[in-house]
Amino acid sequence: MLVAGLLLIGLVADGDGLFAAAGQQLARRAPGNRLLFAGAVLVIGVVTATLNLDTSVAFLTPVLVYTARSRGAGEAALLYGCLLLSNASSLLLPGSNLTNLIVLGQLRLSGSQFASRMWLPWLGALLVTGCVVAWCERRSLRAAGGPAGAGVPGRPVFGVGLAAVVLATVLSVTLASPALPVAIVGVAAVTIRVAGGKAGLGSALAVLGVPVLAGLFGVAVALGTLGRSWTGPAIFLAGLPGWLTSVVAAGATVLVNNLPAAALLAARTPAHPFQLLVGLNLGPNLLVTGSLAWLLWLRAARAAGAAPSLGRASRLGAVVVPLSMAVALAALAVTGA
Repeated sequence: MLVAGLLLIGLVADGDGLFAAAGQQLARRAPGNRLLFAGAVLVIGVVTATLNLDTSVAFLTPVLVYTARSRGAGEAALLYGCLLLSNASSLLLPGSNLTNLIVLGQLRLSGSQFASRMWLPWLGALLVTGCVVAWCERRSLRAAGGPAGAGVPGRPVFGVGLAAVVLATVLSVTLASPALPVAIVGVAAVTIRVAGGKAGLGSALAVLGVPVLAGLFGVAVALGTLGRSWTGPAIFLAGLPGWLTSVVAAGATVLVNNLPAAALLAARTPAHPFQLLVGLNLGPNLLVTGSLAWLLWLRAARAAGAAPSLGRASRLGAVVVPLSMAVALAALAVTGA
């Protein structure tokens, strides 16, 4: 329900031109490609934290591809950065990643309590991932770029989309279980758009990707049921130090996807819940099987005319994941989580 609600809110916000306006302002205001990339890191981090990583990759990927092309710059840094940064910056709020909610079901923390423990790991993972992508794709950032070109979208509409984004953010921060309220906000926002003739039901169903969501839900339920009836995973994790819990969680995301992995490993209260989340959230950057965000990113990038390489993304992830996990774990030690 949470992902569905946030994707619907993202659809309305995108229709209002909010995401495109962010990309337009980046293209216009950044004096160089490196500052353009730094601005993109900030935008991706904020959108992911408030509207979920799936919303981020689905709607920001085409905007950032367009931004790079409008500047006449290489698009690789922004294209691959959107995927890797979205996964990396999904640690801040419960709604930023469904794995957070699955683990929070055992911890019973509010959004603000969760953020107080995770803000420093979130910031560290975001900065490390941004620096790695910028270095590995430095040729792309060295390309000569100019001001934003023709075809720039018009002014954004500050209405239903912005109100829904703000309300979803408040609900995610203040409620321990924001899924149903956020879903209601998303449905209400789309209903208003459909009633006004500014959106169709087809576009809403397309952005939801119901078959994929339903499939992941089924696998997650099955593994969660297994985890509640079989004590093996809980006993195994209880005997591991925190850092190794993160490593195991990262490996599990590659094998079965991060949502089913979270359902299995957090079916019983984990010994190191925040370290578990570091692996569940950052580990998916290793391979396409890691999270739903990869599939949404591929679809969005190809629709924008880009030609993303899974191999190239995974090679970047192989560098990003161990470094970002190490920094996030060190930050957890600082926050006392």
